[in-house]
Amino acid sequence: MTIDYSHAREMMVEQQVRPWDVLDLRVLDVLARLPREAFVAESHKALAYADIELPLGHGQKMMKPVVEGRMLQALDLQPGDEVLEIGSGSGFVSACLGELAREVLSLEIQPELAEGARRNLDAARLGTNVRIEVADALQWQNPRQFDAICVTAAVDTLPAQWLQWLRPGGRLFVVRGHSPVMEAVLAKADGSIESLFETDIDYLRGAAPAPQFHL
Repeated sequence: MTIDYSHAREMMVEQQVRPWDVLDLRVLDVLARLPREAFVAESHKALAYADIELPLGHGQKMMKPVVEGRMLQALDLQPGDEVLEIGSGSGFVSACLGELAREVLSLEIQPELAEGARRNLDAARLGTNVRIEVADALQWQNPRQFDAICVTAAVDTLPAQWLQWLRPGGRLFVVRGHSPVMEAVLAKADGSIESLFETDIDYLRGAAPAPQFHL
């Protein structure tokens, strides 16, 4: 059976993303144009536009389209922005960020995922303004600052150094807290934090809460 990915993409936007209060026309346009199926495993292409997380290997998952949409909208990216992505995954969000901003630096702790993300971007002829580096964002030493930071996995608590990477007026999207009820927030360079919505996604490697022992 041949899948009409263009129609599936349109249905994803109209039936999943838009009803979840994603109304930013630039974000909707990117999600309606980019070939999400090019960023998932061959065995999952039929599910590329379903309202589910998809496995990427190495214990990582691709976010639901609705979460990706809300994340991109919250960051309110402008054409001249420089963006840091923490967690390249399949490269799909990297591609979306690259369409909305001027430059994207994406950090991925798993070399195989980083290589796969770059391969996916190149095959889709996207991400010419996206640079993927193999690095642990919890240990990364960086003098640069960014207009926006996009974190594609959850943390128990928000690392203070990440806020130091924001330029004045910058903003950071992250999901924080304890599974199964986590909070997606938008943190600003001035230290203010806005609660956006509840969700539940996998933790960034090394950012899960310490195990609790009860007697």
